Amino acid sequence: MTTHLTHWGVFEAESDGERLTSVRPWRGDPEPMALIENVASAQHHPTRIDRPYVRQGWLERGPGASGRGDEPFVPVSWEQAFELLSGELSRVYSEYGAESVYGGSYGWASAGRFHHAQSQVHRFLNCLGGYVQHVNSYSLGTSQVLLPHVIGSMGLFEGQATAKSVLVEHAELVVAFGGVSPKNSAVSPGGVSRHNTKTWIGAARARGCRFVSISPLRDDIPVEAQAEWIAPRPGSDTALMLALAQVLDADGLADTAFLDRYTVGYERFAGYVRGETDGVVKDPGWAEPITGVSATRIRSLAHEMAAARTLINVSWSLQRAEHGEQPLWLGVVLAAMLGQIGLPGGGFGHSYGSTAHVGDPARGRSVPKFPQGSNKVATFIPVARIADMLLNPGQVFDYNGARLVYPDIKLVYWCGGNPFHHHQDLARLHTAFTRPETVVVHDAFWTATARHADFVLPATMSIERDDFGAGQNDREFFPMKALTRPHGESRDDYAILGELAERIGVGKEFTEGRTAEEWVRHLYEQWRANDPKIPDFDDFWDSESLALPVPDPEQVLLADFRADPQQYPLSTPSGKIEIFSATIDGFGYADCPGHPVWLEPQEWLGGDVAARFPLQLIANQPRTKLHSQLDVGAHSRSVKIAGREPVRLHPDDAAARGLRDGEIVRIFNDRGSCLAGLVVDDAVRPQVAQLSTGAWYDPDPADPTFCRHGNPNVLTMDRPTSSLSQGCSGQLALVEIEAYRGPLPELAVDGPPTTVAQ
Repeated sequence: MTTHLTHWGVFEAESDGERLTSVRPWRGDPEPMALIENVASAQHHPTRIDRPYVRQGWLERGPGASGRGDEPFVPVSWEQAFELLSGELSRVYSEYGAESVYGGSYGWASAGRFHHAQSQVHRFLNCLGGYVQHVNSYSLGTSQVLLPHVIGSMGLFEGQATAKSVLVEHAELVVAFGGVSPKNSAVSPGGVSRHNTKTWIGAARARGCRFVSISPLRDDIPVEAQAEWIAPRPGSDTALMLALAQVLDADGLADTAFLDRYTVGYERFAGYVRGETDGVVKDPGWAEPITGVSATRIRSLAHEMAAARTLINVSWSLQRAEHGEQPLWLGVVLAAMLGQIGLPGGGFGHSYGSTAHVGDPARGRSVPKFPQGSNKVATFIPVARIADMLLNPGQVFDYNGARLVYPDIKLVYWCGGNPFHHHQDLARLHTAFTRPETVVVHDAFWTATARHADFVLPATMSIERDDFGAGQNDREFFPMKALTRPHGESRDDYAILGELAERIGVGKEFTEGRTAEEWVRHLYEQWRANDPKIPDFDDFWDSESLALPVPDPEQVLLADFRADPQQYPLSTPSGKIEIFSATIDGFGYADCPGHPVWLEPQEWLGGDVAARFPLQLIANQPRTKLHSQLDVGAHSRSVKIAGREPVRLHPDDAAARGLRDGEIVRIFNDRGSCLAGLVVDDAVRPQVAQLSTGAWYDPDPADPTFCRHGNPNVLTMDRPTSSLSQGCSGQLALVEIEAYRGPLPELAVDGPPTTVAQ
């Protein structure tokens, strides 16, 4: 048995050199994950890309978008692919310059640190002169912009979050807005060695800690929590939190000493809550008709929070919606009003349950990675604005106090990731992808992104190459030996880009004269050079893993700041927690003013659109895969119904529509429609439909707004959270559901696209 690292865990495998013959979770994992089953079953699936391909129209007519996403592909040799693509890259850089090239490559491409696809392609494009880059992420785009103004960088809450062991010992009440999702806790960037979410929550509950999960889904928290479930209308958390703040303020429960010493702007915010600025007191009676949560329960919860050592946790899901800044900001404000920030077991958390590594104490040093070099192009976009960029070159837009301009992109180079999973309003993205002159994609599988490319180059999976890796905050550093030979004619991204670099004349800059194997050894030895306690590469390579030191296993978020805010100020403009931000207020954004406020979403159950589309869609993350990775794997396919992604609906809503468990339904709104298999489940709040993302986009050839496979992003809005962050708002949308009565259309994503001979 050989161990190997993935984003969802470590597994042990046996191989015959061609395929994995036995796969099981690592024996060191106390909470092993069934997602491991996807790896072996997907490796040689018919959707693996076996050799290089070029879109027929591009091959016959040259650069140009006509037919992209609809035309068949032509298999070509590696020699022809390299000749054509090196010529095209040289042409675009020569005629239009580096600012015409978008280096996409957003995604969880590889658990390995050397073969991380994003690092590979960005280094390559930097050798050519640079590229237009993205900033922030689909998962955290709002948080990454807002939090530095308010309390600190996102890295603070991912890397320095209070240790789970501290929560077990000290937390008395955890109020989890968005829950503490077991499925999201299964994954982490770079990998997970030991899953522990159920363990720490169960131990905290056994010690007497209470959990309150505020979510439209009852199972957004492990059963070990024995949590109270409060289910407000999706999109109304801001109103609920404002009412909690009003009770704390009006009933004398706010810690004024903490607010005076550690925060700025409380009185500005309090004036809004008290109704002094707009004549509306934001009390529980005001919040009840907005949220659907009783005023009595809101009031009593506020008192319970003030009487206990309380952690306020806000999941990533809340900021992935219209005005997502507001509930996130209010989570910080509530924790500040309770005065427990910096105390063991109390304060504010923004990631417990959103990813596995949060609450695992930070290790003493990072692991080696492939250097990307320097990008000479300053132009960038927030990542969730890619369709806007491609559709509107030259258009001016707001972002974090700046006025930026979308560049005119002629070539997109995507290496790792699948924007047709992450992005919203996929029919619009389909149109956007017809605008560049050339699109290049490296991938192991025929995803929708590969099907929207001109050049499709087959990349290896991590099990087919040598690497090393460790997850964020994870103390185990793993050698990742190749377990099988590559599928078909697949090559490592490094080999592909190295050959292109050589043909274009920048080979020495890209490879520095090293093979992939030499780079892995070089990076490791360079990393260990000044630490004699770390074994040499050969000993590391022959080991199962290397345990890295953890300096503070009982870390408490912002304990230093609490102890001495003058010596350990925050990185905000004031050095304190900014309940009112003069900086944000100065931007003048109506959709994100200087302190948290209630802003009614465009699509929610309390608005006018709900008269036509009376169900709130929750497009959350899937439990049988990571995003869309290995959607063709056995574990992912095991929950599908007639090959379609499952949608959950409350029994009352199903009965009102005459729908039965297990039948195929059509989910629709004005943007699009998709098919899904119905699961009737009272763990879903009434008036809510839950359809996870991750099903590979499978549009009807005649109608890109109709996905036959069940991708909810044909239904979600391509609209930013606000002018401040331009973040992704893909968590929520209004829809209607009906029985699908026509012949069930055949799925195209289960096999490769149409190909023709050259």
